[in-house]
Amino acid sequence: MPKMKSKSGAKKRFKLTGSGKIKRKHAYKSHILTKKSTKRKRNLTYSTTVDKADEKNIRVMLQG
Repeated sequence: MPKMKSKSGAKKRFKLTGSGKIKRKHAYKSHILTKKSTKRKRNLTYSTTVDKADEKNIRVMLQG
């Protein structure tokens, strides 16, 4: 049987941390930035961890 492939989109969007959590970037930072406040845009810059409810599905997508 051939090897399993991981989802290419998930590979590009998520990274595993050293402790095994999954890092992600914030959404809403690509366009229509003029109406968003500087504080809001700055806070969207930083990465965060994936919610516990979504973690299982993302791990399935990343396994390959």
